[in-house]
Amino acid sequence: MNKISIILPVHNGGEYVKECVNSILSQRYEAFNLLVLDNCSDDGTKEWIESLQNDKIIIHPSTMLLPIEKNWARANTVPTYEYITLIGHDDVLKPGYLAEMNALIGKHPSASLYQTHFNYIDENGAIVRPCRPMAQIEDGKAFLKTILTNSVDIMGTGFLMRASDYKRIGGIPVYPYFLYADFELWQTLTGISYKATSSKNCFDFRLHQSATAKANDRMLQTSFFHYIDYLKRVKETHPDYQEVFENFAAGFITNYCKGLSHRMLRIPLKDRDNKKVSDFVKECSQKLQLLSQKNNQAVYIFSIRVAIFIDSNGFTRQLFLWFKKIVKKPVLRAL
Repeated sequence: MNKISIILPVHNGGEYVKECVNSILSQRYEAFNLLVLDNCSDDGTKEWIESLQNDKIIIHPSTMLLPIEKNWARANTVPTYEYITLIGHDDVLKPGYLAEMNALIGKHPSASLYQTHFNYIDENGAIVRPCRPMAQIEDGKAFLKTILTNSVDIMGTGFLMRASDYKRIGGIPVYPYFLYADFELWQTLTGISYKATSSKNCFDFRLHQSATAKANDRMLQTSFFHYIDYLKRVKETHPDYQEVFENFAAGFITNYCKGLSHRMLRIPLKDRDNKKVSDFVKECSQKLQLLSQKNNQAVYIFSIRVAIFIDSNGFTRQLFLWFKKIVKKPVLRAL
């Protein structure tokens, strides 16, 4: 049996963390421990976990309140078993998760990343939908294609890897609110060898208000461009990925450029450091050149050009903001 450490970063987990921890302790697989990275919880989370008096649980308290990114980064510093998996404090493992992961390791001992299918659940635990189907085997090139074509559901929970690989690459990269951090982490780990995925649904990922909704425009754009710079490094170190970048990078960047530029329209110009949509789109066009030799004007699709026009002067900008107060649905989605 492979020994597995489940790493649980938490700050004020409330009732959700109780469901999460109970799902971990209910695993039918015995060769595991639970490493709790408590980030100065003051709602009784740490005390409740301590009250369980379970030998499988090891609590690593923080001496000071940390940003969420730095608390998760502590996973690099704690002693673990050979294999590790990280879990959000509001997510839930099904009883057979670890057993399925152990079986997957047995079938694919040379894989560098393991995963199962999963369900999305709402705040009350009701199933929203299953994740999209994933291939049983994906190398780094195939996995990159699923990211660039937006054909995979990627979350922070549910992946399992060797602790040595995770620590060697520096763990989860630091992005504000983890925006795009999971994209980078799983791509890097898959690129070491390949990702093996079980078709069984073995955990639930809880949906809340997304990090994208909480983040400001500057944070979103900085994270996005940081991720593009990472992809540039991937392209430079993996010549066999060139075809994927040439075929799909333009669509990927255009899709995010569209979403972020339309989001900018909802923010008054003074509240975005006077940065115009046209400035952001120009940056996206320049970033596209880093990944593809195709026309860098590809991002200038019709709906983005409409956004640029609306943002081009104070009258059309104010007219759009006024219109948005009346019509709540996305105005440019169909363009």
